[in-house]
Formats: sequence, C-alpha cells, structure tokens
Amino acid sequence: LFIVVVTVNSTLLTINAGDYIFYTDWAWTSYTVFSISQTLMLIVGATYYLTFTGVPGTATYYALIMTVYTWIAKAAWFALGYPYDFIVTPVWLPSAMLLDLVYWATKKNKHSLILFGGVLVGMSLPLFNMVNLITVADPLETAFKYPRPTLPPYMTPIEPQVGKFYNSPVALGAGAGAVLGCTFAALGCKLNT
Repeated sequence: LFIVVVTVNSTLLTINAGDYIFYTDWAWTSYTVFSISQTLMLIVGATYYLTFTGVPGTATYYALIMTVYTWIAKAAWFALGYPYDFIVTPVWLPSAMLLDLVYWATKKNKHSLILFGGVLVGMSLPLFNMVNLITVADPLETAFKYPRPTLPPYMTPIEPQVGKFYNSPVALGAGAGAVLGCTFAALGCKLNT
C-alpha cells in the first residue's frame, strides 16, 4: 500500500513535467526545475522499493507504475480538452534501469547504490527528459492558440529566457540532480531502517 501511495504522489508531483506549452518563454528554466523534481521523486520511491524487496528490477517496476499512472492522468486531461499534442515519454524507465543495474552489479551494496545510483539517475534523467521537450510540436503556436489568462502575474513571462543558464538546462539539471540524487537515494534507503 505504501508503494502505491508513494507512486501516486510521485505521479502527481511530476504530472506537469513536460508541460512547456504554456511556459514557452520560461521553457528552459521550468525544464531544469521539472527535471530535478522528477529525479528526486523517482529516486526516493525507487530506492525505497529496491532496498525493501532486495530484488534488482523493482526500481524499474516502480518507474513503470509512475509512467502508467501519468499516462492515465494526462489522457484524462486530454479528454477534458487540454491541448496536448504530444505523448508523455516514459523518461523514468531508463534511469530506473540504471539504478537496478548498480544494485545488481555491486551485489546489493546500499552505499554503492546511494553514491553510484544517485549520480547515474541524477545525470541521466534530465537527458531523457529532453525528449519530452523535443516532442512538443510547436510550443509558440500552441501557446498563442490556447492562452492562459489565469497565470498569476509573477509567472507571466517578461522576456524570453533563451540563453539563461548558459543555454544548457540539461547540464544544469544533471549537475544538480547528481548531487541531490545521492541525498535522496540515502533517504530512500533510510526509510527502510
């Protein structure tokens, strides 16, 4: 039951990841933030599940649950007329596979899982998440076609943010994710003690 609750909450917290349509001018900034949030939500639950069962492969299973839940939720949004014109790619699966691989290769060593697994997930997920950004057909056209008048003033773009963070949101997300990933992998392990 706990696994289901954690997975549902992970899905809810990552449901907007890839929703760059309405934040066109802030796409790179929000991309970095969303990548980090996804990394942390994936790694806590997956590490907990992995160390709880002790079976390599359960992290990937956890990521699969997240993916399916997200597909269901976003399909519901689409049915309600939300203007999605791209699919949600299963970006969590490859990163979770790396986590499983580390756990298996180091003979279930928790410290290696925290250090190597955390770094690998943190560095890989922003790269895989770029697929979500690339699959937006034409974000500028869609943003004008479906304006969001309900955006609060502080979220209203003032000027295009292209070039911010040296125009490399993947590098920024991967760097922050690698550091934070270890911390949250440790938290996932700690939940079992």
